[in-house]
Amino acid sequence: MDRIRWGGATLTRAVEWQVDSLPRAIFPHTPAQAWDDHADDLSPTYWTDAGWRIALQIWVIQVDGLTVLIDTGAGNGKSRPRMTVLSGLQTEFLSALSAAGFDPADVDVVVNTHLHFDHVGWNTLRSNGSWVPTFPNARYLVPEADYRHFGPDGPAYSTTPRTEDEESVQRHVRTVFEDSVSPVQEQMELWSGDHQLSESLWLRPAPGHTPGSSVVWLDAGRPAVFVGDLTHCPIQVLRPEDPCAWDEDFTGAATTRKRILTEASRRRAAVVPAHYPGHGGATVVARGDAFMFDDWLPFPSI
Repeated sequence: MDRIRWGGATLTRAVEWQVDSLPRAIFPHTPAQAWDDHADDLSPTYWTDAGWRIALQIWVIQVDGLTVLIDTGAGNGKSRPRMTVLSGLQTEFLSALSAAGFDPADVDVVVNTHLHFDHVGWNTLRSNGSWVPTFPNARYLVPEADYRHFGPDGPAYSTTPRTEDEESVQRHVRTVFEDSVSPVQEQMELWSGDHQLSESLWLRPAPGHTPGSSVVWLDAGRPAVFVGDLTHCPIQVLRPEDPCAWDEDFTGAATTRKRILTEASRRRAAVVPAHYPGHGGATVVARGDAFMFDDWLPFPSI
């Protein structure tokens, strides 16, 4: 694990897993030439001819007397047949967390920026045949719009599928909800609108990737915004209109991406996505309708 000071806060980057060679087709509106145009600056850290790279990360913020986890990765022992590379993982994440000085019982808040499987996995762990909260004393903050969308009464969970693929997606949604969301129900707090977590932390809606996707703003003398899946790959900062196939609302996601990147640029805030390898995130500057990377975070590159 890597740790830095950021204003009055301490940021720790916990890398759970890395995946290489994901198909560029996941960015369906990004032309092949765009990848080549920026290869000198961003390849091979973020993409190669074989595909693009991600890191599954949990960000730990220590500020205002709180220990806050931003997203919880894929988790161990979870059945994920729609993403087989992350199905049934067995990593040393919890041991690494403890070695870095974070006892799961001492975590105060877990923020799920949205309810996709690779952001809620370590919400729970397997104990005596059941899924139980990994962080027994934490408040789990979940965006209400995603809970209503992916939960038992929501369309993703309960709408009658029309095709085999839709049926597969629905089985996936139900499995994720049942093994990683429902078991933390008693510790869960649903929120909507702007939600102040502490003097230095705010949660804000960022819909598009999912209905309830959100970001976490930190300002303890030096601003940063933890953006979850607002951007999966740096190509979406250089080309903010370009969707990811995993976005549920292409247009809404692009609108949100430009809005938050614009605010981050104006505030000189570090943009910290969930899945960037390399240094994990950077400040950005606006260039017309796009953005460019400025200063990368001072974490060692992976």
